[in-house]
Amino acid sequence: MDVSWPYWEPCGAVWFGSSSFQLTCGAVWFDFPFLRVLLQSQCHGDVKAENVIPSFTEIIVIRHGETQWNVASKIQGHLDVELNDIGRKQAMALSMEPRISIVYSSDLKRAYETAETIARNCGGLEVIKDPDLRERHLGDLQGYSPRETAKNRQKAYQAFVSGQKDLEIPGGGESLDQLYQRCTSCLYRIAKKHRGKRVVVVSHGGAIRALHGRAFPHGPSAGKIMNTSVNIFRISDEDEWTIKVWGDVSHLNQTGFLDSGFGGDKTSDLDDAKS
Repeated sequence: MDVSWPYWEPCGAVWFGSSSFQLTCGAVWFDFPFLRVLLQSQCHGDVKAENVIPSFTEIIVIRHGETQWNVASKIQGHLDVELNDIGRKQAMALSMEPRISIVYSSDLKRAYETAETIARNCGGLEVIKDPDLRERHLGDLQGYSPRETAKNRQKAYQAFVSGQKDLEIPGGGESLDQLYQRCTSCLYRIAKKHRGKRVVVVSHGGAIRALHGRAFPHGPSAGKIMNTSVNIFRISDEDEWTIKVWGDVSHLNQTGFLDSGFGGDKTSDLDDAKS
């Protein structure tokens, strides 16, 4: 069976493209009817959006729009690069969210501009900057392409590709453990503050991958983290994390720029560094 990602199956297999893996019944939901409302409806219109369970917070985590450095395959990390024209159009394409309480964003320009667009088109919601939502700091890798780092920043490159979660990147970079702790603590803090609400969070590819790892510590790969992809987490009072929607870019199908600005794939975490 060949299906598009994301895909919903109430009990059984969930597919990434044509490769399947098994999940426990009810562990994760991919709810297309709700998502169509989420992405296509006016914020203050007659939208019958699904209510959030009071003991949970529903957090819509979105990767920022495309930047010119994404196009050029340059590693951004903590460097402050703004959206390009396509990135701004991508942000506009997902700016119709029902029943959103508040918007949080990384303080980096590419994320904050995406968040401002969403908030503006939802009636002028407040956007709160939080540096804990930033991309991973990648030290000496930042500002270079992956090919350049392999040749000219070998120590930093080897640290990155080593897979050691506690190994920091030379040049002031973070380890995977540090990234995980920073991002997951931040999202849980937001969830506790807005219990029973629906919140938008705009972040970055590597950070979103870390959040996926919190919800699925032994589960499937996060796959591609595309620009402005929509990922919906539910976080309970007991710090139980589930993923309702993962990797949805249906809003881009109508815009003609679906294939731009990918933030990594199933085999190369280095591409996430470009986000």
